[in-house]
Amino acid sequence: MDSSTIAQSTAEANRMEYLSTAVGNVNSATIAQRIIEIIPTNVFNAFAGNAPNSTLGVVLFSMFLGVAILSIRKKFAKEADLLTDWLNAAREAVMKIVSFVISLTPYGILALMTRFMATQSVEQIAELGTFVLANYVALAIIFAMHLIILLVIKCSPLIYVKKSITALAFAFTSRSSAATLPLTISTQVKKLGVPQGVAGISSSLGTSIGQNGCAGMYPAMLAVMIAPTVGINPFTPGFIIPLVLIVTISSFGIAGVGGGATMAALVVLSAMNLPVALAGLLISIEPLIDMGRTLVNVSDSIVAGLVTAKKTGEIDMAVYNTKDKEVLLVE
Repeated sequence: MDSSTIAQSTAEANRMEYLSTAVGNVNSATIAQRIIEIIPTNVFNAFAGNAPNSTLGVVLFSMFLGVAILSIRKKFAKEADLLTDWLNAAREAVMKIVSFVISLTPYGILALMTRFMATQSVEQIAELGTFVLANYVALAIIFAMHLIILLVIKCSPLIYVKKSITALAFAFTSRSSAATLPLTISTQVKKLGVPQGVAGISSSLGTSIGQNGCAGMYPAMLAVMIAPTVGINPFTPGFIIPLVLIVTISSFGIAGVGGGATMAALVVLSAMNLPVALAGLLISIEPLIDMGRTLVNVSDSIVAGLVTAKKTGEIDMAVYNTKDKEVLLVE
């Protein structure tokens, strides 16, 4: 697909202008500034998802809170137990809300797809159909690699797919790894036998670090597509090797920023000296691609938890292999 043949509407032009401005802000941030951004200045703002790197901020706050509870337990056991009980009650309430959302998911899918088809140009979608197909082929390959990893650690891929399908479907329709987080953790703990601690860490970090879809596959494919427009052959070792290294390094933390896939793409394209504005041409098909990307992101978080639990010997294989239909994600 030649990006020079794609028609530019007002939406695409505005998006291209925004990306050109945004890349300067991303590149100007130092490593120290990015680390400081993780520390929430207002934890409630982070809870609401309004701050950059909100998920990592909440994880950091939770870690400090957990350490604080453990440190006061010896002297103030009653108060520590009271706070722990309150947190457990809050968690169960949140999981109940998640169950309500899951029950409404089919209606949400219908509304989202109806809105998308009503507001997007069929001609533009058709022009970019090859790119959409290529993205989903790449995502399918990545998902297959997840299943191969499970085979290597002697966990049945078929059982994994059956038990994680609800979380993966929710990720696909919601297009948000953070929104799927409670479901990702519950899937690991209640259906796959992963300890709560391992599931919490792998799922939380997985929303912001090393996302296979948003921070891995998408920026790389975008770079390969845009390279020919500036006279670069994207299939030479001199292009592919630096691309792999840059994508790997940039995947740490970039995806936690709002519009994670776009921000990751900005860093990769600018590092490869490619025009970042051309990414704006894909605005019409972004929702279609983002669905598959998010599914793969959540899958890699779950697989990471399974591999960790398996290697540390903490996984409960009886829970993983059970066929009991009464094992639920949310009660």
